[in-house]
Amino acid sequence: QVQLVESGGGLMQAGGSLRLSCAASGRTFRYLIMGWFRQAPGKEREFVAAISTTASITRYADSVKGRFTISRDNAKNTVYLQMNSLKPEDTAVYYCASRGDLGLPGVSPYEYDSWGQGTQVTVSS
Repeated sequence: QVQLVESGGGLMQAGGSLRLSCAASGRTFRYLIMGWFRQAPGKEREFVAAISTTASITRYADSVKGRFTISRDNAKNTVYLQMNSLKPEDTAVYYCASRGDLGLPGVSPYEYDSWGQGTQVTVSS
């Protein structure tokens, strides 16, 4: 079982930047595909970004492409989400997720088997 702990959320004005971190423990991090998802009030959980075990493959939702960057540091067992040019519609609880390293980084939350508790990101206009 993997334990995931997110941090870095907060309140930001539109146009600002935040960096989320997710620290993993319990399994060898370098063998995990990692993803970020978000869920706004009254909406379903949606894919944001994902990264392969070696960071050679990254995937992004169209809504964040060019503004958000996912990265990982396997020496620190941590995955990051750098969020720039934030918009009010980015307001949501952001979740870190992991799965084993078979296949490509997926965009469906059902492909991931471990989740963090979430961190709130609020963007004011």
